[in-house]
Amino acid sequence: MHPKTAAALVAAFTLVAMIVLAVAWEWWLAPLRPGGSLLVLKALPLLSALPGVWRRRLYTMQWASMLILLYFAEGVVRGWSDHGSSARLAWLQAALAVIFFACTLAYVGPFKRAARLAAKRAAKQTSSEPPPPA
Repeated sequence: MHPKTAAALVAAFTLVAMIVLAVAWEWWLAPLRPGGSLLVLKALPLLSALPGVWRRRLYTMQWASMLILLYFAEGVVRGWSDHGSSARLAWLQAALAVIFFACTLAYVGPFKRAARLAAKRAAKQTSSEPPPPA
């Protein structure tokens, strides 16, 4: 399997795991209030990224990699401040966010490098052309 393909697959499965974790955490496992809380809605932005990540769309991978940093921050903050199972779930969320972020960077990186190289070639080619006759 090609490394880019593997990175995209791991990113997609990590995103699914984060969606499942968000729903389970805020509804059943350790909700802020008994019976669940509206924090379960934090799964919606992740869910909106899922189709594009699953289809390996470059634009979606890019914005999802920035979005995931919010979930990493929440995981770290709640990991330090919460107690018991909620803290463990928070650290799990932070770890999944790091894995997703690393995989999206691994997937997007070669495309970015190729685009930068193509832009350099195009700039070099236009600068080496003779000026048009006056």
